Amino acid sequence: MNKDNSIFLAGHRGLVGSAIMKNLNQKGYNNVIVRTHAELDLTNQQAVEAFFSEFKPQYVILAAAKVGGIMANNTYRAQFIYENLQIQNNVIHQSHIHKVKKLLFLGSSCVYPKNAPQPMSEEHLLTSELEYTNEPYAIAKIAGMKMCEAYNLQYGDNFISVMPTNLYGYNDNYHLDNSHVLPALIRKMHLSKCIGNNDMDAVRADIKKYGAGVVNDQSPDAEILSYLENHGIQVSMVDGNPSVRLRLWGSGKPLREFLWSDDMADACVFLMENRDFKDIIGGTIDSGNSQIRNCHINIGTGKEITIRDLAFLIKDIVGFKGEIVFDDTKPDGTPRKLLNNSKLESLGWVSKIDLPQGISKVYSQY
Repeated sequence: MNKDNSIFLAGHRGLVGSAIMKNLNQKGYNNVIVRTHAELDLTNQQAVEAFFSEFKPQYVILAAAKVGGIMANNTYRAQFIYENLQIQNNVIHQSHIHKVKKLLFLGSSCVYPKNAPQPMSEEHLLTSELEYTNEPYAIAKIAGMKMCEAYNLQYGDNFISVMPTNLYGYNDNYHLDNSHVLPALIRKMHLSKCIGNNDMDAVRADIKKYGAGVVNDQSPDAEILSYLENHGIQVSMVDGNPSVRLRLWGSGKPLREFLWSDDMADACVFLMENRDFKDIIGGTIDSGNSQIRNCHINIGTGKEITIRDLAFLIKDIVGFKGEIVFDDTKPDGTPRKLLNNSKLESLGWVSKIDLPQGISKVYSQY
């Protein structure tokens, strides 16, 4: 890519998109096209077609998606599969129609089977059943990957799919009803610390900034505490002072890999600048009998941590002094999700930010 090429970055306000936007800006790209959801509904076929016809982007980064944690994935199953399929179909197809030079499609490591061999390599895709709670979202993302692959093979397009591991970073979603595990833990630890310090003003400031479902910053203390109790923050009075116990879903035993969003963005821009589909498959497309599949690229750190250890790491960084308990009657999700990053490393990129450093950065912003 040249610095003045037109680049359509879809989803620029989210965790992924905002990190990519920052990386592009830092590297001097001066023609990045963005649209909010209100300005361009990517699920609307006619609207997307009109946008591409008017602006004719030369490069596309598709970071827009409907995303959420285990509870949101399991609750809004129809919305997760429908909206993601619509977004992908519209943007990828119009990128083909308008002869985009290169497209980068962002997937998720949840596309791999629930009991895939660890660490998970690209060839493990579609080898066994998915984890039930995020199956609709995963199927949508698999469809997007296969769509990119198929358009490359049939039409000679240059569409790259990347599969980031669990991401965290600036501009994350901290809503208690649908956030991912790491930002949810940061917020719950922070709120628990504030309550333990008998600082309801800080709790109200947090609710005003990040929202809290059925309550707001003007709600009575009892209503706020009742809402937070439904999200695992349990408060009791001991000698006239609040004592807080934080109850978390699951056993705490599942292992997860976490990647700082700025690292992920750097990997994505590196691939857009330096690698094409032919580099990923190791040569030209053979029209004979050879089968080309699983052309996506994992993006991760190669390091993992249990949810229990993650919780206590965040507890220490935030400064929460109360008790943490795990409710093993609630689902754990996939037992282990570690990516094999050897393909990306062979293409020339490795991660840089370790987990304690990244969490400290995020909590300072939070």
